Amino acid sequence: MTTQELANRYFELFEQRQVAEIYQQLYSADIVCTEPEHALAMGVPTITRGIEAVLAKSKARQELIAEVHSFFCSEPVVGGSYFSVAMGRDMTLKNGQRVQLAEIAVFGVKDDQIISETFYY
Repeated sequence: MTTQELANRYFELFEQRQVAEIYQQLYSADIVCTEPEHALAMGVPTITRGIEAVLAKSKARQELIAEVHSFFCSEPVVGGSYFSVAMGRDMTLKNGQRVQLAEIAVFGVKDDQIISETFYY
C-alpha cells in the first residue's frame, strides 16, 4: 500500500467515525505518538509508545466526552512517507464544558503502517 493509499483509507475510516478500525488496520504495534508540550497541562503525555498505550490514551479521552456535536477531517496531503490532515471536534465534556478543538496531525508511514503521529494544536 502506498502512503497515498494508506492516507486515503485513514480519511475514509475517519469520515465514517470508525476510529477503532483505523487503529486495527493502519497502525503499527510500535506506534509513537507525540503531543505538544502544553498537552501536559491537560493531563496528556507528550510521548506515548506502543499501540496498547495509544489505545489506552484514546479510551481515556473518549471517556471524558458526553457528546460530539460535529467533527471534521480534511483530505490528506501526502509528502514522501508522510501525510497530514487537519481535524477537529466540537464537543461537550461530561463536566458540562463545551470545547472546540482544531489540530494538524502528521503521520509517518513505513511498511504499509502508520509508525508515528504528531499532533499540533
